[in-house]
Amino acid sequence: MVGHLPPHRLKPPEHSHRNASNHTGCSPPLRIAGLPSRLIELPVLHFHNMTTGQLFSQKTQALFYNYKQLPIQRMIDFDFLCGRETPSVAGIVNPGSEGFQKLFFGQEEIAIPVHSSIEAACTTHPTADVFINFASFRSAAASSMAALKQPTIRVVAIIAEGVPESDTKELIAYARANNKVVIGPATVGGIQAGAFRIGDTAGTLDNIIQCKLYRPGSVGFVSKSGGMSNELYNTIARVTDGIYEGIAIGGDVFPGSTLSDHVLRFNNIHQVKMMVVLGELGGRDEYSLVDALKEGKVQKPVIAWVSGTCARLFKSEVQFGHAGAKSGGELESAQAKNQALREAGAVVPSSYEAFENAIKETFEKLVEGGKIPPVSVVKPPQIPEDLKTAIKSGKVRAPTHIISTISDDRGEEPCYAGVPMSTIIERGYGVGDVISLLWFKRSLPHYCTQFIEICIMLCADHGPCVSGAHNAIVTARAGKDLVSSLVSGLLTIGPRFGGAIDDAARYFKDAYDKGLAPDEFVESMKKKGIRVPGIGHRIKSRDNRDKRVQLLQQYAHTHFPSVKYMEYAVKVETYTLSKANNLVLNVDGAIGSLFLDLLAGSGMFGKQEIDEIVEIGYLNGLFVLARSVGLIGHTFDQKRLKQPLYRHPWEDVLYAK
Repeated sequence: MVGHLPPHRLKPPEHSHRNASNHTGCSPPLRIAGLPSRLIELPVLHFHNMTTGQLFSQKTQALFYNYKQLPIQRMIDFDFLCGRETPSVAGIVNPGSEGFQKLFFGQEEIAIPVHSSIEAACTTHPTADVFINFASFRSAAASSMAALKQPTIRVVAIIAEGVPESDTKELIAYARANNKVVIGPATVGGIQAGAFRIGDTAGTLDNIIQCKLYRPGSVGFVSKSGGMSNELYNTIARVTDGIYEGIAIGGDVFPGSTLSDHVLRFNNIHQVKMMVVLGELGGRDEYSLVDALKEGKVQKPVIAWVSGTCARLFKSEVQFGHAGAKSGGELESAQAKNQALREAGAVVPSSYEAFENAIKETFEKLVEGGKIPPVSVVKPPQIPEDLKTAIKSGKVRAPTHIISTISDDRGEEPCYAGVPMSTIIERGYGVGDVISLLWFKRSLPHYCTQFIEICIMLCADHGPCVSGAHNAIVTARAGKDLVSSLVSGLLTIGPRFGGAIDDAARYFKDAYDKGLAPDEFVESMKKKGIRVPGIGHRIKSRDNRDKRVQLLQQYAHTHFPSVKYMEYAVKVETYTLSKANNLVLNVDGAIGSLFLDLLAGSGMFGKQEIDEIVEIGYLNGLFVLARSVGLIGHTFDQKRLKQPLYRHPWEDVLYAK
């Protein structure tokens, strides 16, 4: 169990994830990510404020809050693409759940530990210093604050939109007071090329490869907009050597970290040679960057653009997509911010269309000046495609594991043998009709389905003394649940109790089809040492006939087109009664012979199919279904009466020596 393992980092396996398939004889074992294989010395965590530089690296480990399979899998796919030795997701926090979640690291299937609380996750994974919060806006603030208060957490990314501004202010204040970093709320996250990715940042793997994000470039990028980040990653990759790190701070009025926070941080990262900033109208965040530029705190080129210049075309104030994208006056307009940034020394183009060229020219000057060395060409590994995706796109074919011909739940409503559920209700179908569809895969005539329902009613119960009911009663009185009591009763069904319907049908059919006279049939069974199934009763006799048998025979004479098998069974009964008074046709024999007449007389089944129905056990299935109703009733009856544990009386036992 997770709780019994020492909270240390997983030692990378001796074989890389790239050669996991080289094992012979069996598949590679399931690797548990984020948990230790043996005790090793822990690295010391150093927390830095926003101005000291790098937040992430290829060693960064994260905790993911509120399980979302796709974003986690995309993070791990990015890890594999970048050549990381271990996945970046050390553990998942899913309140109320514990265990493991299976995911893929390349072709290797791994198990990520799932914890029920933030505290437990942080204790188990002390080197995980990034907390990625996918909680809803209702719980994002509380869970983020709980994470910030953990000594091991250094960075918290809040994805949710709509977090109350008062809660966000508290998070910002706490983070700044404790030298921690908040990215968001309302953010897609961030990415360090070739090292670490938050959630869905940068979109699909195809886009990541196209933007060369699987290896580091020289550009630090920060934006308010997550959607526009993807666009700029692509733009920057076209005209430079690519992104080193990209952050979307989020579009709320009060972001946890600002544009200038990250620009100042990029300024202290040696690998970042230039910065690209994408702001937007509304708020005054860009002016803190203006101040930093004027004060000489930024020594690297900054190419900036503030979007929203079209707002002046509207007669009234316009609220754009983000909560903060609303101009509160001239100073908050995109034009004013662009002008201020230009005057402070940033490279600001005349329009967004000219933004790409401005980035290109700045990069080329740095290359010409020898400040940016050439980036070595790296070919990323192929990410295996998920089977479901490959099948959907028609790239592969895979065998199914189950065949079903009786029902289909893939459409708008379930279908029984092709008949929609709504049709079953609208046409007033009964239980017999449903059995007809699910067992026989066709709509039988009404007299057939009515006969099925009569069988169920007549066989539902036969009192508390028969073995099945007795077992269910004893089990219920032992305090067991409904299913246990029901199964206890059902397990007594067999050749001696309720299970003779199939055998009765099989022997009666075989004898009739061979043209055996009733006496020949009975005597041949006697020679084989086999009692005739469906004949004989412990209570009923020639003078005390089973009313159930009479009702079934009466129904069949009235509605069935043919009763040849039942008539043969009656002739067999006439012969056996000459031998003993209790060798009457019982309910098993009646149902077995009449079901043969139903199948043969309906004209909907061939001889081979009838033989198969009898052989498979359809008719015993009818008894099992019917008797389940009574067994459930006996169970409820005992529980309702609050009957104590049953103990068989001594006087009812013969203690023989």
